[in-house]
Amino acid sequence: MLRLVTWNVNSLKARLDRVTEWLEQFSPDIVCLQETKLADKAFPDLTFREMGYDCAHHGQGQWNGVAILSKVGLDDVRAGWDDDGEDDPEARLLWATCGGVRVASAYVPNGRSLDDDHYTYKLRWLERLRATLDDHEDAGSQLAICGDYNIAPDDRDVWSPKAFEGATHTSEPERAALARLEEWGLEDVFRRHHDVGGLFSWWDYRGGDFHQGRGMRIDLVMATRSLAERSAMVVIDRNARKGKQPSDHAPVVVDFTD
Repeated sequence: MLRLVTWNVNSLKARLDRVTEWLEQFSPDIVCLQETKLADKAFPDLTFREMGYDCAHHGQGQWNGVAILSKVGLDDVRAGWDDDGEDDPEARLLWATCGGVRVASAYVPNGRSLDDDHYTYKLRWLERLRATLDDHEDAGSQLAICGDYNIAPDDRDVWSPKAFEGATHTSEPERAALARLEEWGLEDVFRRHHDVGGLFSWWDYRGGDFHQGRGMRIDLVMATRSLAERSAMVVIDRNARKGKQPSDHAPVVVDFTD
C-alpha cells in the first residue's frame, strides 16, 4: 500500500508541531505540502529527515511555497516550469519521482476576484500546466498532481453555489481549465470514491464557517487513470481542521494498492 497526502498547511512555521504529530499518526509515504511560507534555508529539513522522509522544497519566504516529502525515494526533482517561458515569480510548483510515481505539489493561484490581474495569472498558470503535460508527461504513466487548486470542480464542492456567483473558485473559465487537465488524462481521484456533495477540504477562519459547514473542496489529487485505478481509499481528515491554530485546509489522504 502506498499512502499519499496533500495538505495546504498555511504556514509550516506556525503549524510544524501539528504537521509532525499528524504525520506520526497517519504515516503517509508521500506528502505534498502547499503554502509553507518559508524560504528554502528555513525549511525544517532535519525534522522531517528524522521522521524518515527525504525532502524537497521550493519556497520564497513569507508567501506561497511547496514541498514534497517521501519515504519511498525522491528523484528527478524539479522546481517550477520546464519550458522556454519566463520563470514563475511565485513558488507554486514542485515535481519529484517517488516510489515509481511522478508527483507534483501544486499551489494554484487564488485569483482573488474576476476583475483582478491575479485571476488572469491563475488562468495562464493553469494553461501552462496543461502545456507542460503535453510536452513532458505521458497520460499512460503513473502521475499525480496534488495540491490546492483553488477551484471547486462542480457545485457539489461548495456549500452554496449561489454564494459564489460572480466569484472566483467556481467561475466557468476556471472549471474549464480544470476540465482541460481531465481531457489530457487526469482524474479527480476523490470522485472515483465519493459521489455526494458537502464533503469539503477548506473552510474560512471567519464567521464560524467550519462549524456551520460552509466550505469548499479545492484540495485535489488529480491522477492518471492507471494510477487512479490503484486507489483503494480517499478521505478528507476533517479532524485536522479542529483544535488549536489549525490550517484552514484539511489533508486529503489517498491509499494506492501496490
